[in-house]
Amino acid sequence: MSGAVEGSGTDPRGTARAVLRQVRTHQSPGLALVYGMNGAGAVEATGEGARVVLSDGRSALDFGSYAVTLLGRRHPQVLGAVRAELETMAVSTRVLANGTTARFAAELAEYTDPGRLTKVWMGLNGADVVEASLKLARLATGRSRVVAVEGAYHGKSLGALAATWNRRYRQSLEPLLGGVTHLPAEVEAVPRAFEQGDVAAVIVEPVQGEGGVRPLAPAFLHALAAAARQHGAFLIADEIQTGLRRCGERALSTTLGLSPDAVLFGKALGGGVQPLSALVATEELYAPLTKDPFVHTTTFSGHPLSAAAGSATLRAVEDLAPQGRRLAARLADGLDRVRLRHPGVITEVRGQGLLWGVEFGPPGAAGDVLLELSRHGLIVSPCLGQPEVIRLVPPLVATDEQVDEALDILDTTCAAIPDEFRSAARNSSRDESDRPIGSEEATPPAATASSRVRC
Repeated sequence: MSGAVEGSGTDPRGTARAVLRQVRTHQSPGLALVYGMNGAGAVEATGEGARVVLSDGRSALDFGSYAVTLLGRRHPQVLGAVRAELETMAVSTRVLANGTTARFAAELAEYTDPGRLTKVWMGLNGADVVEASLKLARLATGRSRVVAVEGAYHGKSLGALAATWNRRYRQSLEPLLGGVTHLPAEVEAVPRAFEQGDVAAVIVEPVQGEGGVRPLAPAFLHALAAAARQHGAFLIADEIQTGLRRCGERALSTTLGLSPDAVLFGKALGGGVQPLSALVATEELYAPLTKDPFVHTTTFSGHPLSAAAGSATLRAVEDLAPQGRRLAARLADGLDRVRLRHPGVITEVRGQGLLWGVEFGPPGAAGDVLLELSRHGLIVSPCLGQPEVIRLVPPLVATDEQVDEALDILDTTCAAIPDEFRSAARNSSRDESDRPIGSEEATPPAATASSRVRC
């Protein structure tokens, strides 16, 4: 049976309506509403480089996609590697060794922290490797407690969700994995998190993505790492969003000298072509899997197509690293200029490398901006844990002209924000950023958007 939707090849608008109807019927009415609003009734059709083409023929810059498309769309080096693997060994037997998977594991260990982080376990998404790392830490130490940071996002599967801060995703599912302590990102709070003892692991994002693109202070990160070592706990660096040169370095945690016991990669690791994540760990943390390789397995761990994509991604990312540094400086300067031009709307711009957050006054303004940016040809990502922040995560393959185009669209959109939002931003007596992450106000930006926008 053909995979084409009703109306395909004849009426683009009919095709979009058919797709949204299928989403509404078989997936979620709320999802269909959000998709319809974001696309102004159109759906994604194809993409290349930093651009996506919609079903109605419009073109949009992709500075979103939740940081997956670091190499843009259809990167030729990654596509070539996956096509070659597809013609030879598309799926592993899982009872015989696979050369492509073994080679990628060796390359990733050498890439991350040569000679120290030597062990690799692969999954398909970020939550896979978060689950694996916490499980290994508990097995290796015989302890049960985990220390995480307020504002953290580590995934939504039941184990990873326990380390995620946003109450919106936790409520009605508790009790989750027991013994998780969330501490404020403050040096003085670190000792209190270890007072109860029995800590197996500390898990931390150097820059909190979903938590509002908040870079954590190096002093705090070093204090956390030192406390983990002092108390015999493993330090797990969640670089699923920040790694692979997204924030300028291969891994921020190793560059900062934190000496993590594991670095977690994901999102962009498959080059925007295949789903892929990986845990790169020390011998000590990995010891339970060394002793029994079947203590934690998944059917598609080390999938050959994903591994082929991963190897190509590592090479492409390094080739593009100088371009990424140039683009990052251009984006940072441009965002600061936009902030200065709209002081009644934008309260803060923060980030690092090619991961930036733009914080608006009341949450309604962020929702309005998110939709209008999409309508005017710029795709960005919301921060699910901080609805007043939108996230810009451009690819390494973007050009200077495309960065300038994105900044122009953002500037124009901010200039058109209704006066009531500007007044609210200027006159608000309470800074929204002081509210606990995951409070009742934490509604996805699309849900708080102006009713003027229709799907």
